[in-house]
Amino acid sequence: MPALVCTAKTCIYNKNELCSKGDIKVEGNTARTKDETCCSSFQERTGESMSNSCADGSGCTNISVSCSACECKYNEEMQCHAGSIDISGSKACCCEDTCCSTFSCH
Repeated sequence: MPALVCTAKTCIYNKNELCSKGDIKVEGNTARTKDETCCSSFQERTGESMSNSCADGSGCTNISVSCSACECKYNEEMQCHAGSIDISGSKACCCEDTCCSTFSCH
């Protein structure tokens, strides 16, 4: 499972730039660049709401990342096998405003 850093601070799962969901899904079936990918697990935070799946309630350091970006060199059988992954989207309002900055085309 990759180590994940996430700058989408407007996401309900973001806790100190770590994802507290425990697993995410990166979309981008036909992506050839990072901007053509997105974190479809993104959910916009409303007010002070936050959701946790990690056992201790903090952000998870390593999480499962399923990935449909078939052209990414880290995608093996629809799972991300990068050592670490960065999800970008500091001003995201929806999942399309995020991207996988780790994406690298074959």
